[in-house]
Amino acid sequence: MAHKYRELRHYYLAFAVTAIVLLVSGVLAGPDALLPIIALALIEMTFSFENAVLNSQVLGGMTKFWRTVFLTVGIAVAVFGVRLVLPLVMVSSTTNDSIGHVLQLALHEPEQYAEALHRAYPVIAAFGGVFLLMIGLRFFGEKKDVLWWNKVEAPLADFNQPWWVSIAGAILAVLFIYLFLARGDGRIVSAAIFGGITFMVIKFMSELLLRNQEKDLKSHRSHSSGFMQFVYLELLDASFSFDGVIAAFAITKDVLLIAAGLGIGAIYVRSMTMHLLEKGTLAQYRYLIHGAHYAILSLSVLLILSVRIHIPEILTGLLGLIIIGFSLQNSRNHNNSAVV
Repeated sequence: MAHKYRELRHYYLAFAVTAIVLLVSGVLAGPDALLPIIALALIEMTFSFENAVLNSQVLGGMTKFWRTVFLTVGIAVAVFGVRLVLPLVMVSSTTNDSIGHVLQLALHEPEQYAEALHRAYPVIAAFGGVFLLMIGLRFFGEKKDVLWWNKVEAPLADFNQPWWVSIAGAILAVLFIYLFLARGDGRIVSAAIFGGITFMVIKFMSELLLRNQEKDLKSHRSHSSGFMQFVYLELLDASFSFDGVIAAFAITKDVLLIAAGLGIGAIYVRSMTMHLLEKGTLAQYRYLIHGAHYAILSLSVLLILSVRIHIPEILTGLLGLIIIGFSLQNSRNHNNSAVV
């Protein structure tokens, strides 16, 4: 029983925020606001479970200071920056309207704002799709002791050129977008290119700082590399959140309720991240991190295709959960056979 309470402590903040948000929303907007908020929180958790798995892997290499920053400043960025401000910025950049005007639309003309966000979605999808594609390909392009699907992973792992594999994949994705999905639309193609460049800059800077850690003072290297990893995690979170933001408008057009529901979900995702990290789940389930990266690859492909083709948002969330579920089950099977 005590062990269960220790595990639950990661969720105390999420529980408290949920209670406060539901109470305030119920008082200000009425009981009808509670169901959309709960539904949106569940959508966010469903879409971002693989994000929690990947986050726990990155956090494992971060100092306690940057883990604390991730759980404090990171939550504020995730809730207000990514799920409230970022959509406003994306709509503003694609419609050439001021952010102030877009905010007025969001608050007073939610139908028009939702329509504008849908028009901006191809640009968002191109950026996020290429960014996530490079994450997945880089993982499988690196030589590893543990392989899950040998026929798929072994050739790339033997090649052992993670940078070249991810860059080649990004170039092919940009060409595919340019030739088939967004011919003549410079904004979308530029967003795809920028997604790849952003990934390379963040990863290159992070690896450079980590590689030189023996030459620097401990405090300097911890804060430098930790900062780059923190930025990487926030960009990763933003890439995962795009579908949730778009799907949210199928439930409610009220942007404040959307921010509340998705924000609660984001806090639970961070709680799950710390839970997975402390419990050592990645070590216990050898294929879980592989499953997370396959889920990331599937999401990246769906995001890229959604530049032109309508992809039901529920598909992106369920597909990731199914892949994660298979990796967990295969890991259990391996553990059971090792015991026997």
